[in-house]
Amino acid sequence: MDFYSASVYHMLGIPTDLFTPIFAVARVVGWTAHVLEQYANNRIIRPLSNYAGPTDRVVKPIEEQ
Repeated sequence: MDFYSASVYHMLGIPTDLFTPIFAVARVVGWTAHVLEQYANNRIIRPLSNYAGPTDRVVKPIEEQ
């Protein structure tokens, strides 16, 4: 989506230096909307997941590898 947005920005005559700030502002607005929605419902929305992998794995410290 962001790749195609750059083409639209260019066609609209928006300076290239503003592409990144526009992208960042759009993301912050989206994140803020999510936070406000979560506060309004008094809950954090997280996807449900169950780990189905092995549980008896041993992890070696990096120094031993």
